[in-house]
Amino acid sequence: MRNLDETTITDAVLARHEGQKSTRLGTIMTSLVRHLHAFAREVELTEAEWEAGIRFLTEAGNITDDKRQEFILLSDTLGLSMLVTAMASRKPQGCTEATVFGPFFVSDAPAYENGADVANGAPGKPCFVSGRIVGLDGQPVANAQIEVWQADEDGFYDVQYRDLASHRARGVLCSLSDGRYFFRTIVAEPYPIPHDGPVGKMLAALDRHPWRPAHLHFMITAPGYERLVTHVFREGDRYLDSDAVFGVRSSLIADWIEHPAGVAPDGTTLDEPFCTLAFDFVLNPAP
Repeated sequence: MRNLDETTITDAVLARHEGQKSTRLGTIMTSLVRHLHAFAREVELTEAEWEAGIRFLTEAGNITDDKRQEFILLSDTLGLSMLVTAMASRKPQGCTEATVFGPFFVSDAPAYENGADVANGAPGKPCFVSGRIVGLDGQPVANAQIEVWQADEDGFYDVQYRDLASHRARGVLCSLSDGRYFFRTIVAEPYPIPHDGPVGKMLAALDRHPWRPAHLHFMITAPGYERLVTHVFREGDRYLDSDAVFGVRSSLIADWIEHPAGVAPDGTTLDEPFCTLAFDFVLNPAP
């Protein structure tokens, strides 16, 4: 095709996809082109703005490595991650809601027994977490794999440090025969997502803050049940209503109960205050 103009270019591109319309890729790319072209027309995108967008994406790629995923941050802050999660995680009433996965999960976290200290030296006030894993019918789910991770009191995940000898505030454990789980960690604190890169510049230009409310990440898998990826948020956090990545759900907010120094839930005596958190997870049966 020759002599295409701004009114005919979209149809010309879509015509190239006609042979792929029966595939999922063809469906996605056809819709993407249609919406991208409509967006450019709606805002009357200039060449300078298009070039700035290309530079933005290039910078996001350049800053991404095995410790940091800038494109996940971009997706999170645009609400796209939570939208996809919500569409993919429709569950019956009573199941624990899912939320965003986040960019700081690792697949080689250390395994722990129930009752262990998964903080592994991460700075923060001691916190003892416990609860049960059950199915929608209320029956306990035994031997469910529970992966937990969080930031420390300074707002950093272990993978953001370059000199740690082992993982901290991160671990994998399994529920007991009655569905119970329990471990020691540190109190969750609010923290900013990494904002020293292009996503941070975008937020600043939009007069948006980069902060997330305090939370613990959980990923729970068990045979016969759908995988659950979720957070537990700390009640009273100032950022619950303005989470930078739009991940808060009311059903996922819980109380971190403060206790004075003394005997902790694991029987040890602490000479500093500590917190406890109790939260049960309800899994959705697999189709």
